[in-house]
Amino acid sequence: MAGHSKWANIKRRKEAQDAKKSKIFSRIIKEISVAVKEGGNDPESNSRLRMAIQNAKGVNMPKDNIERAIKKASSDGSQLEKVYFEGYAQGGVAIFVECLTDNRNRTVSSVRSIFTKNGGSLGKNGSISYLFDQKGIFTIPRKEDMDLEEMELELIDAGAEDLEVEDDFLTVTTAKEDFGAIQKKLEEMNIQPENASLQQVPKARKALDLESSLKVMKMVDAFEEDDDVQNVYHNLELTDELQEALNKQ
Repeated sequence: MAGHSKWANIKRRKEAQDAKKSKIFSRIIKEISVAVKEGGNDPESNSRLRMAIQNAKGVNMPKDNIERAIKKASSDGSQLEKVYFEGYAQGGVAIFVECLTDNRNRTVSSVRSIFTKNGGSLGKNGSISYLFDQKGIFTIPRKEDMDLEEMELELIDAGAEDLEVEDDFLTVTTAKEDFGAIQKKLEEMNIQPENASLQQVPKARKALDLESSLKVMKMVDAFEEDDDVQNVYHNLELTDELQEALNKQ
């Protein structure tokens, strides 16, 4: 099954860089907070919290940090709001930005500024979302004793659309409505994903020259460095040349 492994690779490297700066920890803590406020502090009955805890473990967040985040969210009266922004980068590349914020005005101002400073433009909601499909994405560390053929068959039966095999990890893609079924199946198979989430996957990609592509990725980096931003998605064609240039940065 062929997939979007180039995006997975770049995103995975970016997540590793973020982890060093502790940014990914703060993002997961926000997800835990929202999950607790929406469905309570029991992961057994709160699937969103269970997924957030799973993702925290996937990036080696200490157990104490996870427990503190749950406890704080249970007693904290502040509210985080999920907001989305859509726009364009260099060469008409579509950018979809997902945020969690306690101050919408601050976030709107920051997102607009990043678009403007990087030669892009903020659009209206719905202006580019039709270019993406929301998919469930599971990143699973690859182990030597895994029977990949058997795993693929079982996951397909459970609703998986795609399984991409890399040297050290697997990426499983599923339709949004089958996300829970795959999550449950992996639990039954005693497989712990490094990350599980609903993501915006582009229906098609836009090819640009290397210089323009690097400018787009500079914008993506600027968004990912913003404290209110949880995820950034785009439809830029991720060529081998671009990946090589990014690896050198």
